[in-house]
Amino acid sequence: MSLLELSEQEIIRRRSLEELRRLGVEAYPAPEFVVTCLSGDVREGFATRPDDFGAVVLAGRMMSRRVMGKASFFELQDAGGRVQVYATRDDLGEMMYDAVFKKLLDLGDIVGVEGFAFRTNTGEVSVHARRLTLLSKSLRPLPVVKEKEGRVFDAFTDPEVRYRQRYLDLIVNPRVKEVFVKRSRMVGAIRDFLTGMGCLEVETPVLQAIPGGASARPFETRHNALGIPMYLRVANELYLKRLIVGGFDGVFEFSRDFRNEGMDRTHNPEFTVMEVYVAYKDYFWMMDCTERMVEAAAMAVNGSTLARFGDNEVDFKRPYRRVRMSEAILEHAGFDITGKSEEELRAFCASAGLEVDGSMGKGKLIDALFGELCEHHYVQPTFIYDYPVEMSPLTKMHRSEPGLTERFELMVNGKELANAYSELNDPIDQLNRFKDQLSLQERGDDEAMFIDHDFVRALEYGMPPTSGMGIGIDRLCMFLTNSASIQDVLLFPQMKPERGAASDADERFAEIGVPAEWVPLLREAGFQTLEALKGVDNPNRLHQELCVLNKKRRLGLTPPTQAEVKGWVAM
Repeated sequence: MSLLELSEQEIIRRRSLEELRRLGVEAYPAPEFVVTCLSGDVREGFATRPDDFGAVVLAGRMMSRRVMGKASFFELQDAGGRVQVYATRDDLGEMMYDAVFKKLLDLGDIVGVEGFAFRTNTGEVSVHARRLTLLSKSLRPLPVVKEKEGRVFDAFTDPEVRYRQRYLDLIVNPRVKEVFVKRSRMVGAIRDFLTGMGCLEVETPVLQAIPGGASARPFETRHNALGIPMYLRVANELYLKRLIVGGFDGVFEFSRDFRNEGMDRTHNPEFTVMEVYVAYKDYFWMMDCTERMVEAAAMAVNGSTLARFGDNEVDFKRPYRRVRMSEAILEHAGFDITGKSEEELRAFCASAGLEVDGSMGKGKLIDALFGELCEHHYVQPTFIYDYPVEMSPLTKMHRSEPGLTERFELMVNGKELANAYSELNDPIDQLNRFKDQLSLQERGDDEAMFIDHDFVRALEYGMPPTSGMGIGIDRLCMFLTNSASIQDVLLFPQMKPERGAASDADERFAEIGVPAEWVPLLREAGFQTLEALKGVDNPNRLHQELCVLNKKRRLGLTPPTQAEVKGWVAM
């Protein structure tokens, strides 16, 4: 990388790296550095067990420092938080303290500290460094985030940069790291709950010949060796039910699913769903199971069933309210969907101002009705159940209500959190419903399901009565950590490609007389295009700025004359 492509700080850090190597200090040592405790252990344990911290070894990133004469302080950040470190020339030695610590180390550098814990005159638990080891030299400066008396100033909040450079976000925003620690705790609680219930965790294919199990647009790829199109899975449901056919009584999987659809604050094209299937159960049993599982997850994350999300406080303590879908639509939309034809549903949707088109069948129309007019009313956990058959191609027909299926969705904060069925195990009925989905494809519905003949064949061998449930792990994490966007609970969310600023080729600058060696300095001064250069109203100031950059970078270029710079601007 050319020096002209670097900022002033980046150049200074690279020169510090060169000087460290000249002094014989390895900036990226290979040997193991054995850490005995974390900063949090020191802060929390010293008051009651001071003798346990007579000799400590920590490692972490230098986040701030106050360099004085013979003694200085710096703040070390590790996986346990931050702790103040006291360093002196007497302990570290003249070379390490004066030449290295004071002049060649920078904020963001990773260091190892060997010493002992003590309390300063102001009462702050700190570590007195007996030895300091450079473990990794940081060549880019960190964003400066200031904090005083619990208040944060100049916070690193730009979401575009935070999501693209999550590593940087995790360094400078402690709460971000806490969210992902809580997410791990939540997943662990769900896994423990299901394994404790006797279910087996399994893994199923991500690459599928037929993208089944959900109504969604898939990502397409190609298997070169087999010469066939393949799809990234939109759901793992059909594979898990094959395992129930094979004799497992209960299986679950934390599944990375992919849907080639829109992106917004609650949807990412790559997301995590946990699906579970248990033989000889029905959807009423699964309601009980789901609310017990979600309650356990809430307790694991927050130590309470209460969770704040935006302006709402949600209580995940069971039991949850249960409302039939037809009753919910009648209550909030004033329309009874029972027995209505597709034309009647379409007419009502249009009269209610909903966007509808000819590709939408009864299922999509009812879904639009509920989603637009009803869903947002259900803030506290609520089971919406008994869905129309047109909305549920994989669900068993209702045991007593023609036209309905045994399905529920768990609604929280006006959003779907979980979806569950008494699973359809009649192979003839299943094949007919797949054919109905095929007719929707022919009408232009690119989210309709494919026919999976192998799955139908599996059902023909006999699948026991089964209940299945899928829950959005990302969305549950949002609710339990008060995260407004799904990007806040995904370590590396999908982003649009970075776009560079508009820039003219070097040859364009040469055409107006700019020497090749001065083009990089013009760019550093902020002029990426000839159009930008023409907008300069003070050529003499630009001339002065270029000369300053030439001197600062120690390039030794022959400066252009003021007249030459005026000529560039005038072209």
